[in-house]
Amino acid sequence: MTVRVARVATEVLAPWVLVLGLPLLVAWSATRSVAEGLLWGAIVGVTGSVVPMAVIVRGARQGKWDGHHVTNREGRLVPMLVCVASLGIGIAALVFGGAPKAMVALALAMFLSLLACLTVTFALPVNGGRGWKVSFHAAVAAGAVAILAITYGPWVLLAAPLVALVAWSRVVLGDHTKAQVTVGTVMGALVGGAAFWLLTGM
Repeated sequence: MTVRVARVATEVLAPWVLVLGLPLLVAWSATRSVAEGLLWGAIVGVTGSVVPMAVIVRGARQGKWDGHHVTNREGRLVPMLVCVASLGIGIAALVFGGAPKAMVALALAMFLSLLACLTVTFALPVNGGRGWKVSFHAAVAAGAVAILAITYGPWVLLAAPLVALVAWSRVVLGDHTKAQVTVGTVMGALVGGAAFWLLTGM
């Protein structure tokens, strides 16, 4: 039963799901227009979630990494670089398309968070030279709550237990250690939240 709950939490609150929904919520706050909100939200959602996830699923089916959550550290480099490139294109589209400042700030905050996780995962040597596998589930969940709290108010922090649920699920499933989900949570909230706050000037 515990493992089943963890699997549901891992899938329902997966990074690609949150990265599809978060831009729409931020876009609505920035535009108060369904049409504009869908447009700007879709640009971030497609470049930050749909494109990378399509590459991840295809690679998993071809056996390039171990499933759509890419739990093996060595398999993470290509998907992460694809996400960096795709999101970079999305940021350019937002800037040249005249998107609201909040949307550009969101995409940049996601981009910076991704780079931070990429750096910790592959560049910082720990445990005899082996890199740290940051939990993207925890980072994205924490970053999403922080950004929504900045956008809609501190009452959104009531959703913080969902971040804890995500972190717990990753540990229960054996995909991450407690330290890895803790680092992911802190990085998501601090890097993503702080970058969004600074860039929006809120």
